[in-house]
Amino acid sequence: MAGAGGGGGGGGGGAAPAPKQDELVPHPVREQLPNISYCITSPPPLPEAILLGFQHYLVMLGTTVIIPTALVPQMGGGNEEKARVIQTLLFVAGINTLLQTFFGTRLPAVIGGSYTFVVPTISIILAGRYSNIADPHEKFKRIMRGTQGALIVASTLQIILGFSGLWRNVARYLSPLSAVPLVALAGFGLYELGFPGVAKCIEIGLPQLIILIIFSQYIPQAIHSRKLVFDRFAVIFSVAIVWLYAFILTVGGAYRNAAPKTQQHCRTDRSGLVGGAPWIRIPYPFQWGTPTFDAGEAFAMMAASFVALVESTGTFIAIARYASATPLPPSILSRGVGWQGIGILLDGLFGTANGSTVSVENAGLLGLTRVGSRRVVQISAGFMIFFSILGKFGAVFASIPGPIIAALYCLFFAYVGAVGLSFLQFCNLNSFRTKFILGFSVFMGLSVPQYFNEYTLVAGYGPVHTGARWFNDIINVIFSSEAFVAGLVAYFLDNTLQRHESATRKDSGRHFWQRYRSFGTDPRSEEFYSLPFNLHKFFPSV
Repeated sequence: MAGAGGGGGGGGGGAAPAPKQDELVPHPVREQLPNISYCITSPPPLPEAILLGFQHYLVMLGTTVIIPTALVPQMGGGNEEKARVIQTLLFVAGINTLLQTFFGTRLPAVIGGSYTFVVPTISIILAGRYSNIADPHEKFKRIMRGTQGALIVASTLQIILGFSGLWRNVARYLSPLSAVPLVALAGFGLYELGFPGVAKCIEIGLPQLIILIIFSQYIPQAIHSRKLVFDRFAVIFSVAIVWLYAFILTVGGAYRNAAPKTQQHCRTDRSGLVGGAPWIRIPYPFQWGTPTFDAGEAFAMMAASFVALVESTGTFIAIARYASATPLPPSILSRGVGWQGIGILLDGLFGTANGSTVSVENAGLLGLTRVGSRRVVQISAGFMIFFSILGKFGAVFASIPGPIIAALYCLFFAYVGAVGLSFLQFCNLNSFRTKFILGFSVFMGLSVPQYFNEYTLVAGYGPVHTGARWFNDIINVIFSSEAFVAGLVAYFLDNTLQRHESATRKDSGRHFWQRYRSFGTDPRSEEFYSLPFNLHKFFPSV
């Protein structure tokens, strides 16, 4: 067959020249991502770092605003309560981001609100003991105290798993193969927050998506400038242009006779945050009163905390890649999980109505800007705290229409999903074992949550519907997360299927990550992950 093919090519006249030998060699495997402008330990010049930090602040505002906007009205609160909850969530996010970048994994990770905690929070809102409270303001405060108690208890799960080193032992069995579905679906699994959000006001969302891609991908290619301006600050440029465009549409009366839902998504003056926010206010612990505790609600919130822990593991791995750091040692990951637990504890003490996790969208922004500097994210935390205290100014930025934020998600979630797929470079893709684990885990990670979400949409409750509401919440929360299901299936199969065969270790890529299993076996780990102020002498990593 090969001879016949060669003869046919020769008969055609000018046969194509044989490729050079180096062209046939696959791309080399890279343990650290190349072509990053500023890695984890190299800060950009201060003016540039401030602008990049402000860009991170803009990106994390989406989740910070969307979750309280959905929850607070159901709790009985109005615009004033919504503005205060957003301020509190922003303030605590700034503190948690500083704690994580100084004492946790030390990665450039923004710690913000999480959609994973929404289901148990709604379950608390619907609890029977609040249904007889007539005063909306009193009802809001009572429900808030209930969520605070559940979050305080739930935080102990991550604190214990992280600081005891138990999660370190789990992470040591994670291979590049089992990391692929976990990291990929930490990004791709959030597809429901992307274009469906853009389409809620297509005349604003779609231009934002197109302009963002033009600024970040096409303009740098066209002008060939040595200074990376348009791609690095594409978010600021595109959001400013489309926000101004949306403001002109609003002022010009384009939505005067539109449906209420269209006005809610398209207008720039419908959030109610600027009017409801105080000029200056510092959030403080127990500002809503003393937390109340319910065992069932605490168990449901602990399930959400565990799911957030697994999802954060995937996002931490993605951030380490985009920061051009070496793979995350398990002991450092476990330390970061412990500090994330402290973050959830602060959420409960301050009353944010939501737990904390690593921001996936900000992880994607690292890929877009090619700046993985820790300093930039610490500056963004400063913006979070500053604008949470100066309520009116922060509310202006927080009133950016949702479809603009959804357009950003389309790009940033894709970047996180793509970095998950990049770990396939360490795996043997010609192995049928690899194909089975990869294909089955990704498929189940998409299919199982789709079933749970569809069932809930039709029936009004999840597939598990027993008399114990807390048990229903635990199962429904766990199996509604794409990243959790995919990661769980891949981790189980990779550690049980043909594990003792000699080729399996190489097929999964374990040999590439072997030197990072312990903190001290690679000298770069100390450069990237050691604690500041010589604290590593008192709290050594193993």
